[in-house]
Amino acid sequence: MTYRRLPSLIPLRSFEAAARHRSVTRAAGELLVTPGAVSRGVRALEEEVGTALFTRGATGLALTPAGEALFAAAKEGLDRIAAGLVATRRATPPRRLRIGAYALFASRWLIPRWNRLRERHPELELELQTTADPLELVPGHFDAVIAVADGRPRPGLQAMPLVAIETGPVCAPSLLPRFHWQRATLLHSRQRPDDWSRWLAEAGLDGVDAAAGPRFESIALALDAAAEGLGVAMAIQALVAQDLATGRVVAPHPHIRRTSRHFTLLHDAARAGDPALAALRAWLANEICS
Repeated sequence: MTYRRLPSLIPLRSFEAAARHRSVTRAAGELLVTPGAVSRGVRALEEEVGTALFTRGATGLALTPAGEALFAAAKEGLDRIAAGLVATRRATPPRRLRIGAYALFASRWLIPRWNRLRERHPELELELQTTADPLELVPGHFDAVIAVADGRPRPGLQAMPLVAIETGPVCAPSLLPRFHWQRATLLHSRQRPDDWSRWLAEAGLDGVDAAAGPRFESIALALDAAAEGLGVAMAIQALVAQDLATGRVVAPHPHIRRTSRHFTLLHDAARAGDPALAALRAWLANEICS
């Protein structure tokens, strides 16, 4: 068997990108690293081959004869590797997963991240079914579900907590100048009927009728009503982050009520080794940490 003495792929990629762009800065932008990291990679490769690969002048980088020869070989090799990966992915049967999730979690947290999942795992095909009814999110009916769980062990199921359920009030920015809790219209969700009474008790606000105000079929409708200036709604913080960031809604009070419950990925423990589920769990873990 012939032994191939090859350099590390990281310095080789740094060199190939810098040679193709004739720029360390542009190579760093392509590789999503710092210019310093590209320069270190090129220096490491030069030390390994024992000769300079670039000359650096007023007009930028220029390849030495040795650099020209290595660049031609490196570009061809990396192009062939990239083409091979594309062909392999096309030849790999798609891994299908049927996922059940709360509609609000899907629309406010999962869908905005969906393209990143497709980019990281193009082999996955997810069928997403959403509902507002927790009784429909039965793990046995899906490959996995994203449901609300309190952290207690569930026999036969593997649980992965994703997003903490923390609640706080939101309203339209136009209400803030004249906002007064005793005169505020509370907007309720039939899905979470006790949110207001629990939050008001923790926040220490007296004289507010926790039961008064219109009721909506879902949290999403109550949030839409709040954004339109119809009153103040109780929001799950992780699912309203984008609305707060864009100023669609604002928080009229700083208190956040923390609970012991999370949106949680649940699936049959016997399928823990399923490659598709393992890929989904790894991607979700990365999203939670980022």
